[in-house]
This record gives sequence, C-alpha cells and structure tokens, in this order.
Amino acid sequence: MRYKVEMLFQKPTVATLQTLLLLPAILFLTSVLVGTGDPPQYGLAHAAHRIVAWYSRRIWTLGLLLLLLPFSALVAGCAALLRDWQANTEIRPVAGQAPLTTKPAPLATLIVGWATVTPAGILGVVVLHMLAN
Repeated sequence: MRYKVEMLFQKPTVATLQTLLLLPAILFLTSVLVGTGDPPQYGLAHAAHRIVAWYSRRIWTLGLLLLLLPFSALVAGCAALLRDWQANTEIRPVAGQAPLTTKPAPLATLIVGWATVTPAGILGVVVLHMLAN
C-alpha cells in the first residue's frame, strides 16, 4: 500500500494532475480575454463568448471549476514542492545562489512550480472579481 501512495506523489503525476485541474479555469479565463478583444462576429471571439455563456449559465461552475479545482491544484503543488524540499537536501544550500550557477531543475519540478503559481493567480482573479460584484 505504501508503494501506491509514494507513486501518487511523484512529481510527474502531480504535474499531470495539476494541469488537468487547471484546464477548466484556464479555458474560461482565456475565453474572457479573447472575447473582450475582438468583435463578436469573428469566429474565435464568437466561440469565446459561447464558452463564457456556458460557464455563466451554470451556477456550479463558479464554485467547482473556478475555485475548488484551482485550489486543489495549489494545495497539491505546495505539498509536492514541500515534500521535495524536505526530501532533497542538495537543493537547500544552493537555493540562494544565482540561477545560472546551479544545475537546472527537472522538467517535472518546473511544471509543478508553474502549476502551483498559476492557480494562485487564477484564484486571485476570481476572488477579486467576486468581491467587486
């Protein structure tokens, strides 16, 4: 059983899970940005308006797709990075050094880092929008 739990928290698995959790919110926010740029008669802007309308017609999308899933990605990423920080004692002494003097981080770590910072921004945008209305 312990082996399965360890496999669940491997960085590539966490990176994939985080990316899947963020896709609905990224789709919505991208649609909002694309829809505000072009007139609605253009194909891309029309598709963006339809996506935004789909999200706005369903009340559960705000709570689930725009708040809960990005928050879950944020928590999973923080847990994975904290676990990696505690397990990997090599990175502690070089954490304050210039990035060019150290070896680059593995791709999975970079994706987990991106997918940890991105939901914080998404949640910030959604919460500020909710507070404004």
